[in-house]
Amino acid sequence: MLTTLQTAYSDTRAADLAWALGREPLPALAVLDLRLGDATLQMRLLGASHQVLLEEERGSCSETVACIPGSSTPLPLGVAKRFGDWEYEFAARVETLSEGSFAGRAQELLALVADHPHGLAGTFPGSPHAFTAMLAQRTEGQVRWRTWHAYPQEGQLVVTRTRVGVRMAAPAL
Repeated sequence: MLTTLQTAYSDTRAADLAWALGREPLPALAVLDLRLGDATLQMRLLGASHQVLLEEERGSCSETVACIPGSSTPLPLGVAKRFGDWEYEFAARVETLSEGSFAGRAQELLALVADHPHGLAGTFPGSPHAFTAMLAQRTEGQVRWRTWHAYPQEGQLVVTRTRVGVRMAAPAL
């Protein structure tokens, strides 16, 4: 699903993004509710990037990647955490692209996500290449999502990847 977000472009720089787990739902400009096996996933586009809410019978998880006023937790390169029976893994990277490469990559990603049944993308007024996009899937008993946060004025694309699944038992020796 592709939508134009009715708000000013508020993420000014890739370096302003912060990461948080466990935040309450924030006001969203666009929402996509998905049923992935026994999991319910809500992907939310915020005025300042994204939030994912995951519910399963074993528990829930909330991930927020956004410009969060007063946040002192910068966007990490990687995180691995355990929640009861769950494992959570998060990874982020920043790609810096030339102006022409950026425009092509933006069009490619928006086309991929817009036509996907588990995809949500929002473009910001003022630039056709200012967007946040999300894509989710369930595979091998795990829920996974990827996100892309575009900063055309810097030529930067922030790419995140998240995996949440049941903790696997250690193999017997």
